[in-house]
Amino acid sequence: MEKAFAELQKFYDEVNNLTSALNQRHQHRLKCKAGCFSCCVDNITVFEIEAENIKLHYHHLIENEQPHPQGYCAFLNENGECRIYEHRPYVCRTQGLPLRWIEEINEEELIEMRDICPLNEEGEPIVNLKAEDCWTIGPFEEKLALIQKNFSDKPMGENRVRLRDLFKRVNRP
Repeated sequence: MEKAFAELQKFYDEVNNLTSALNQRHQHRLKCKAGCFSCCVDNITVFEIEAENIKLHYHHLIENEQPHPQGYCAFLNENGECRIYEHRPYVCRTQGLPLRWIEEINEEELIEMRDICPLNEEGEPIVNLKAEDCWTIGPFEEKLALIQKNFSDKPMGENRVRLRDLFKRVNRP
């Protein structure tokens, strides 16, 4: 298990290096900061390995504290700040950046899609940005899926965990 967590940390380090460069490049438009949590939606799921990593590092929090009220991520504190920031999941590490991905319309047609947090739209329209100025969704998700596959033999559809479900003292409706 230690090897799997080391592999996950190496993955996070690579993501952090690349997103740090993008954050620097887009510093004039990014409004993201501690307490900005409009992207921190409820019911986010992560791969089992990421959930186990959170449990490993935040055992006391999960066992003894309440999740943030429903509507936003369970790991936010009362000020809207992330309580697991250092070990946050992959999906949280790319939030706010200009995103791009390729969608297959049919067997012969691919289309590039782009998106950015509405708070970060000001500036050069994201459709005009170079591909390398965006976080490309796909390659890193595949790397993370491989890390997950090496961690557990559960079928890919059964290895997702809701962040809210990690809490032991969850307020159930």
